[in-house]
Amino acid sequence: MRKTCLYYTLIACLCALSLQAAPRLTVVAVVDGLTTENLSTLRLYWLPGGLRTLSEEAFQTSVAFPHLVYGGNETTATLVTGTTPDRHGYTMDRYFMRRERKVYPMLADETAHGIGTDLHLSPKALLAQTMTDRMRILYPEAKIYAIGLHAETTVLLAGHAANACCWLDSKSQEWVATAAYTEGLPSAAFEQNKSGRTPTLAARQWTPRLDIPTYMTPTAQERKKGFAYEVKEVLPYAPEANTLVIELALAIQQAEKMGTDKTPDMLMLHLNTLSPKATSDRITSAEQEDMYIRLNQDLGYLMEQLDRRIGKMNYQILVVGRPVLGTDPQVLNELHLPVQQFNIDRASALTGTYLMALYGHERWVDGAYGQSIYLNRSLIEQKGLNLETMQRQVADFLMDFEGVQVAMPNYEAVHYPMLRNGLCKKHTGDVVFMLQPGWQLMLNEKQALDHVVDENPVAPVLFWSGTLRTMPQGTLDATDIINLIFD
Repeated sequence: MRKTCLYYTLIACLCALSLQAAPRLTVVAVVDGLTTENLSTLRLYWLPGGLRTLSEEAFQTSVAFPHLVYGGNETTATLVTGTTPDRHGYTMDRYFMRRERKVYPMLADETAHGIGTDLHLSPKALLAQTMTDRMRILYPEAKIYAIGLHAETTVLLAGHAANACCWLDSKSQEWVATAAYTEGLPSAAFEQNKSGRTPTLAARQWTPRLDIPTYMTPTAQERKKGFAYEVKEVLPYAPEANTLVIELALAIQQAEKMGTDKTPDMLMLHLNTLSPKATSDRITSAEQEDMYIRLNQDLGYLMEQLDRRIGKMNYQILVVGRPVLGTDPQVLNELHLPVQQFNIDRASALTGTYLMALYGHERWVDGAYGQSIYLNRSLIEQKGLNLETMQRQVADFLMDFEGVQVAMPNYEAVHYPMLRNGLCKKHTGDVVFMLQPGWQLMLNEKQALDHVVDENPVAPVLFWSGTLRTMPQGTLDATDIINLIFD
């Protein structure tokens, strides 16, 4: 009996220590287009606060992704789950439905009604636990909210266990949400919609914050005329969008009293550094520099308010970049590293013609998407043909295509880690392939599926905490980011 009492006392003490050690509020910001190079180049030109403070005081490293990166939310899913697409299921922003021979958004869910939007989205397709899920398991009473600029990214940040998530709808200029979460549209978002705050900011004109000669990378056109946008026309790619996310995050923090008790809470934010005309994650214009200048100020305001409201020792901030555009193909062309395009629709059509020559005039291919060819399994079974034989024939056929590095039946992909990690059994086709470096995957003549043509792109990580932490050394795997929050 005495040992039992000591045991439960020890458990209680450990739990109490855990609650005391954990920061009261964790802020995770995923920032589109944020790169280490841009941070390093611009740091000395920023005013104190925000990114400058983080770059000077925070733990800094880079993360590499152990799977193919297209520039979509496959990277977001990896960061928030700590697993790769073969485990979390989010391989690309869309997937091919074999039965209907159509492509659908990965997070589409007709049972999840939109609030203020026609989009029906939920995290159902996300197969692994996320940061927010782990927070909910550890602290059932935690308050968890996600606020962002784009629907799919924000839903992924919210995970399965958030109280609510909301994103900025550029058409209605209001915060919208999905009923997949218990609280629907947060009350603070409703109040901001009611106040007309978004239309007020959207009615402004975005012009250079500084004199054009002050910027390091103005284009020739900007040197002549500067730049000017009506914010409402480019809202997700204007500095005001980041400002609105930060303002709503602070409004929710205040309304829900986040970070003011012993139960840790979490804010997940989606921000942006890409300007309307950006063709690369690397800064190539004054307007993109302007995005960083304003983001520095917005993050500085966020930290300043949290310092005042809950105290510097009671929160932590993780800022991580998301590769979206990579290096501009035109820049690579100028460096004599030409980017060539691989048309998956054309490859699918030629594969169909090839199989017709072998087996007769039938529709042997259901379609193609991403790096998969989907064979007509029903027809193959009906004709009594061997599926594996046809898979091998198609793989050998694809190997003759210019730009294809390797092609194989789906069951052999396990031998190629970069390919295997990026495939989900549920959505993978019968034959999969990987392109050679310098090739861009195209859905058709005009629509790119692969926006990041860089090999092994990395993203910066800035982790600031009011308490001392032992940090890992060197470049991290993207699957390790989740451990910075909970270790």
